[in-house]
Amino acid sequence: MKTIKTMTVAAVLSFNGVVAQAADLTIGVPSWPSAAATAYILKTVMEENLGLDVAMQSGSNAVIFEAMDRGSMDVHPEVWLPNQQNLYQKYVVERGTVLQNKHGVEAIQGACVTKETSEKYNIKSIYDLTDPDKSVLFDSDGDGIGNMWAGQPGAASTIIEKIRAKSYGYDQTMELDESDLPINWAALDASVKAHKPYVFACYTPHYVFSLYDLVFLSEPAHNDKTWNILQPTDDPDWLAKSNADSAWPVANFYVDYAKSLQTRHPEAASLLKNFRLNSEIVSGLSYSMVVEKKSADVVAHEWVKSHSKLVESWLGQ
Repeated sequence: MKTIKTMTVAAVLSFNGVVAQAADLTIGVPSWPSAAATAYILKTVMEENLGLDVAMQSGSNAVIFEAMDRGSMDVHPEVWLPNQQNLYQKYVVERGTVLQNKHGVEAIQGACVTKETSEKYNIKSIYDLTDPDKSVLFDSDGDGIGNMWAGQPGAASTIIEKIRAKSYGYDQTMELDESDLPINWAALDASVKAHKPYVFACYTPHYVFSLYDLVFLSEPAHNDKTWNILQPTDDPDWLAKSNADSAWPVANFYVDYAKSLQTRHPEAASLLKNFRLNSEIVSGLSYSMVVEKKSADVVAHEWVKSHSKLVESWLGQ
């Protein structure tokens, strides 16, 4: 993946002392592939079709939302709900400085194993992880306790996976590992090739389902009445006070953008309001980046060129 350079407001002085203008707007770039590809698609369309100068700025979910609130960033390309509900509540609902595109992409979240693992060891339910005889099969570090990849460090979904482990009880039989995405995918690939059990927090849409034969572990249907999530920023006793003893609710992810764009660059705000993708497109974008090793900007330019009709619909043409 091409390195994302952090843009600054630094200007270049010309020979007559006139200061060049900063970029018209800045798009935040989260760390996962589909979000990066979406960010660069938006950049490509804004520059090629709207004539805007677009800067890119890497950042976490919290950093991008705070920056949109302050006015130093303008777009978050992939906001997951309910995962980032606390940020949505603060900046979209309460402060009103951020707007959300209404065309979400549906996503399913849970815990996955390979079909081979499920059938060979009869591991089909989330409750199987609470069985010491089954959970030990996932021991990857030789300490006699199973290991499960819970997500990336600091991610809202990783916090929720910890709550789920406590609520179901497999926090007593499994160690929850946190690491960056490439480490998880490398571990999954090694386990598949070695025919060893591996369990990890998973979601669709994602290219990994086109590479491996994976299955979700079954869970009780989502129960709003017992699903209560607090993040560490909400309460220092978040884990004890939270509960998630049923399946994730069906998630959706959206493009969010600074409300100020409506007056500063209404044509960009209109594009972001009309922007729409689907799960197949998102899976294909991440596949191109991770499997085919293409940079986000290359993926974006190729995709925009081959999807002109859809792009025109965003532009109201």
